[in-house]
Amino acid sequence: MKKMSLRTRVLTGAVAAAALGAGTFGAMSANASTPGAAPATTVKADTANRDLQQTTHLTLDAATKAAKAALDAAKKENQRVAVSVVDRNGTTILTLRGDGSGPQAYESAEKKAYTAVSWNAPTSELAKRLAQAPNLKDIPGTLFLAGGAPVQAKGAPVAGIGVAGAPSGDLDEKFAQAGVAALAK
Repeated sequence: MKKMSLRTRVLTGAVAAAALGAGTFGAMSANASTPGAAPATTVKADTANRDLQQTTHLTLDAATKAAKAALDAAKKENQRVAVSVVDRNGTTILTLRGDGSGPQAYESAEKKAYTAVSWNAPTSELAKRLAQAPNLKDIPGTLFLAGGAPVQAKGAPVAGIGVAGAPSGDLDEKFAQAGVAALAK
């Protein structure tokens, strides 16, 4: 087999890249040129459709109200904490880091909120379960320390509130419960 010169190899690579790019651009252009294309299937959005399910989620205003209530409860006791509110899926709606809270508080609050909504239980109760199932702590994104509280609607979890930064998990959870209570007002 004949060895190609550097110039030949560079030109061959450039031509191949240009051809590939032109093909990709053409495919993208063809897809973009059909704006009227409808999805292959549509789902009728009505309550009679058994393939659809309605869920309840906190609004940003409600999440903010709960987080501020938790921060206010902590401030009354001179505690510097962070508060996180997650939705039913564990996605963070907002996190407020109180003045003077430690660097670990932000992430810990999110994980406590995620853990509380995932199991629909206060994280202090979940921490007790570790004795029977120590592998629970290995689940990514969870933190089995007191300070997380679920928010429920009709007995089902719709959000979680996590607080971190106080000197004890009991205080963190007390402040998280203040956030839950604010939603009932």
